[in-house]
Amino acid sequence: MDDDPHLEADRLRILISNRQEGPVDEEGLRALARDTMRGEGIDRAELSVSFVDQDEIAGLHERFMDEPGPTDVLSFPLDGVDGDEVRFLGDVVVAPAEAARNNPSDPEAELRLLLVHGILHLLGYDHEDDGARTRMWERQERYSGVRAP
Repeated sequence: MDDDPHLEADRLRILISNRQEGPVDEEGLRALARDTMRGEGIDRAELSVSFVDQDEIAGLHERFMDEPGPTDVLSFPLDGVDGDEVRFLGDVVVAPAEAARNNPSDPEAELRLLLVHGILHLLGYDHEDDGARTRMWERQERYSGVRAP
């Protein structure tokens, strides 16, 4: 039997790395990630979530998106499968300080929204056109409980 407390019987593993100073409800956000993946029909997967400071996300933003300055969330899809048929979704990187700037009255809600947004990108959703944006925003609101502007 696997001794990892973050691996449930349904084989959803959410690995969290908090590399910034602000408060983050890691267990609440882990549960949200799990609920989002289950809601999208994913029951055997691994997801990495990192909470980083503005300098780290700015470096990633420039390196991978060719855009200067910090952003609030980035997604890096892997979409591989291991020998046990567990799907590796990829990495979601969130900057809590940017979440607080986006929504100073409720940064925790913004963190929920950004996490779900990143996961949905890993699952293939985008917001390039109005129809795709509407579908993605509906799911974001359903899972996070937060309406995107």
